[in-house]
Amino acid sequence: MADEPLKSAYELAMERLKKKDRDEGVEEDRPLTAAQKTEITELRAQAKAKLAEMEILHRKGLETADPEKVAGIEENYRTDRARVESRLESDIAKVRRGKKA
Repeated sequence: MADEPLKSAYELAMERLKKKDRDEGVEEDRPLTAAQKTEITELRAQAKAKLAEMEILHRKGLETADPEKVAGIEENYRTDRARVESRLESDIAKVRRGKKA
């Protein structure tokens, strides 16, 4: 044991989490199939297109907005972006688990 280097807190935490996952029956990361990679690529492309569309509409909305409404428009835009990004991550997780998004 004296020959083994000391582990960082991060390494110890990761070992505990992996052990917990094994105990709960959670599978280790498996390599993605070609179909899964393709589906993830398509999901990312769709999200990127949606975000680009939202940004164009957002900029156009800012040009015509009253100055006092700009803060609300910005907040709505951030919320919508977060929603699209969250949905993308959720869909990718489903694909990784072997389910259709």
